[in-house]
Amino acid sequence: MPVRIMCTISFSTDDDHRGGYGRDAFDDHYKRVKGLGDLATFFSNCSLHGGNHIFVEDKKFGIRQGLWALVFLVALSTFLLQVADRIIYYLQYDRITMLDEMTAPNMTFPAVTICNYNFIRKSQMSYSDLIFMGQLLGFETQLDPPKSPKYFNHFLPPPRESQPSMRQLLDRLGHQLEEMLLYCRFQGELCGPRNFSTIFTRYGKCYTFNSGKNGQPLLVTMKGGMGNGLELMLDIQQDEYLPVWGETDETSFEAGIKVQIHTQNEPPFIDQLGFGVAPGFQTFVSCQEQRLTYLPPPWGDCKATPMDSDFFSSYSITACRIDCETRYLVENCNCRMVHMPGDAPYCTPEQYKECADPALDFLVERDNDYCVCETPCNLTRYGKEMSFVKIPSKASAKYLAKKFNKTEQYIADNILVLDIFFEALNYETIEQKKAYELAGLLGDIGGQMGLFIGASILTILELFDYLYEVIKYKLCRCVKKKHKGHNNNDRGAV
Repeated sequence: MPVRIMCTISFSTDDDHRGGYGRDAFDDHYKRVKGLGDLATFFSNCSLHGGNHIFVEDKKFGIRQGLWALVFLVALSTFLLQVADRIIYYLQYDRITMLDEMTAPNMTFPAVTICNYNFIRKSQMSYSDLIFMGQLLGFETQLDPPKSPKYFNHFLPPPRESQPSMRQLLDRLGHQLEEMLLYCRFQGELCGPRNFSTIFTRYGKCYTFNSGKNGQPLLVTMKGGMGNGLELMLDIQQDEYLPVWGETDETSFEAGIKVQIHTQNEPPFIDQLGFGVAPGFQTFVSCQEQRLTYLPPPWGDCKATPMDSDFFSSYSITACRIDCETRYLVENCNCRMVHMPGDAPYCTPEQYKECADPALDFLVERDNDYCVCETPCNLTRYGKEMSFVKIPSKASAKYLAKKFNKTEQYIADNILVLDIFFEALNYETIEQKKAYELAGLLGDIGGQMGLFIGASILTILELFDYLYEVIKYKLCRCVKKKHKGHNNNDRGAV
């Protein structure tokens, strides 16, 4: 009887031994994960409150579990609504303003710029100067020239090539501080023209006290109140004022001086930011320094980046305006006004009337479109309170007339006294702050989370870890099924 010997050969895949375990080892490894489908197992070990009362192991979903589920959903919905409300409020980027007052042992005295409303002295003006500047002054050349030799030296205008620039002309014809300044004291100590520096503005030749230029140290005041600041007595020289022949942008109907109080790193913008001081009065200006701090976007709209300018090193609104106006005039008129920085040629009187003045008027009308100057994030300004008394009194009129060798009427029409001082040695800080910061948002979310669902950041990590294990388990099962299918096909082929 023949004997048949049968042999069965099985092939195992490498995947059964890869990683050190086969099918049983795989299931043992994910024994905990297999129970992830049973949420009762997860919530019994999770720190999230309420879940272990909804999903109870070996119990059907009953009325008690339904009530717990309802309470949990209400608490979860309330929590999510509160979180959404807090996030919306945070994204509004609201701000608050904090006001405080600080004292100081001493304070740096501000820069004080003064300008005479009249920018040309007629006694120094020749008839050729009048012809050259006629359009700027509203003087028509077809009119007969002034006959008084006291005011003008009559001679024909020189050739165009030899005419001085506007800056040279205004420097020569402008009021001289040595003639205007009759008296100067700072904190009781005598001061004089040496404490002033020359600067040109829309009013021509002006002077700045305590500018810090030319190596001069900044002056510091040690006390507040009148007598501890700057006291000036000035002669505005009304006899030197030009007659008004016509109305132009440079025509002035006022008599007196224009004053601006500003910081040393801020150029004067006296034609728009200055205040007037009239002759015949003593003007008291009580100042208080204000230090403002604004927030950059998105909470505010201040400028936090450095100034991109060829003329100014530090950013300020006035520096931005002057820089913008200078570039606009150079581009459109190929010249600049006397108060503008740079190396472009100065405008002639014809260019002033035909191009420069209309261009600046256009900028004022279209200021929001072209010269947009943002507020700096850190700004120092000076609040002012002014009061006036009449000068001279009847008792002092004769004395002052004799002292300055003038008539009493001249004293009343030309003399003024200006007192500028700190009210007290303190300054105000006005600071914008974020109304709601990220730390506050996280604190509110954490408080709402703990109040309504009893959770924390670690609870959220547990939920993510649960989802990760479930997804990983499902993917591994899919991959294993594919490998089993390939292995069965390999056995059939063999």
